[in-house]
Amino acid sequence: MDKKINQEKLKGKYIETVGRRKTSTARVRISPSTKAQFIVNGKEAKEYFKTEDQRRLILDPMIKGLPVGSAKWSVEVHVKGGGIHSQSEAIRHGLARALIKADATLRGGLKILGYLKRDPRAKERRKFGLKKARKAPQWSKR
Repeated sequence: MDKKINQEKLKGKYIETVGRRKTSTARVRISPSTKAQFIVNGKEAKEYFKTEDQRRLILDPMIKGLPVGSAKWSVEVHVKGGGIHSQSEAIRHGLARALIKADATLRGGLKILGYLKRDPRAKERRKFGLKKARKAPQWSKR
């Protein structure tokens, strides 16, 4: 069974996925559009993400994953939790998942780039009796 979704069939509909990183969660909605736009929490992506590095991070799945001249997508994202960098990585994860739902043939390329991994690394909690997660107080013999 072919999992590729036809663009005409998606007209007026959207694909929604969730991307996560550390404590950030991003709900990503993509829908086919004549004009490409990227909205994050009601703001334009350039307004929300100030640095070029963060803007590149969120657009990577579309730039590197999609073939040249392919369909344009309207992207709307609701992201919460974590810092600005982990939010951008959560958006990248969700966007890659959404593009795969739209076109299953993109999976191989996005998987090689590592955009489908839900990077689970997070800050370890502090334990009682210790100064930090693993740092013990200075030991003295007497």
